[in-house]
Amino acid sequence: MNNMKNVNETKMNAVTERLLKMVSDWKGGAFDGAYNIRENGGCVGRQSSENIKIDSKEGQPGLEIRVSGKTRGEKVYIPACVTKGNVDDLVYNDFFVEDGADVTIVAGCGVHTETGEPARHNGIHRFFIGKNAHVIYEEKHVGTGKGTGLRSIDPVTEVHLDENALLEMDTAQIGGVDRTTRKTTGTAAAGARLVIKERILTEGDQQADTFFEIELNGEGSGADIISHSVARGRSRQAYTSTIIGNAPCSGHSECDAIIDGDAIVDAAPRLYARCSDAALIHEAAIGKIAGEQILKLRTLGLTEEEAEKKIIEGFLA
Repeated sequence: MNNMKNVNETKMNAVTERLLKMVSDWKGGAFDGAYNIRENGGCVGRQSSENIKIDSKEGQPGLEIRVSGKTRGEKVYIPACVTKGNVDDLVYNDFFVEDGADVTIVAGCGVHTETGEPARHNGIHRFFIGKNAHVIYEEKHVGTGKGTGLRSIDPVTEVHLDENALLEMDTAQIGGVDRTTRKTTGTAAAGARLVIKERILTEGDQQADTFFEIELNGEGSGADIISHSVARGRSRQAYTSTIIGNAPCSGHSECDAIIDGDAIVDAAPRLYARCSDAALIHEAAIGKIAGEQILKLRTLGLTEEEAEKKIIEGFLA
């Protein structure tokens, strides 16, 4: 096993350090586990562990992360940062998780520009998760900087779950991203389950498009897709989820959105039951913050603005 290294010993710039604290909960010093830090298309720090091996891909920019079946409760960090304009970063990361493994993957991304030039990160992640494995996947996205250049993050996630595997995805866009297209596809074998919780905040003229397409192919497989979003100002959001039941299975899609100002939200949940024993449900709710919620908080001494902030923070938690 490699000795733990202090991340400050790598050649990261100051913007990367700030973004790491926002998207990967880095507090300085060393990551507790295996990690790879990506900055402006290159690697500025990497470490494998006894059970988690990180290697560069051949022929493409990106990584191959192999998680041993002996892994229990370990974390692997793969944050990516774009710290200046005129950078269009594309990376392909493949995760191979052996049968019975238990691992948390932290894959935050931040984009920053101080000029009129755009900053973009496009991460294409593929997951091959073995039988009875349990994976938690955490992903935070943020845009920063005072420049007028567009800050874009376009994640693509492809998931393949073997029998009785479980993947829990917690994804959040926490502000500052001007354009994002988020695509997630997945397949689930017998007894496998995919649980997705998505949170998105857009403001000003920002735009966010989210697409999910999950195929439940095995008996007893399941999917829960929950999206909470807040659209403020003149921003626009579109949400499309598709669950396809090809076997006796259960699927649930839920989209809840709060609109503030002149924002627009479109929601299109779709269900395809291709087996008579497929149990599929969808829910969608879009509207403004309820007046009684604001009134209740104002009776506790909050201003209307403070009350709205509290409600939105709780909704996106």
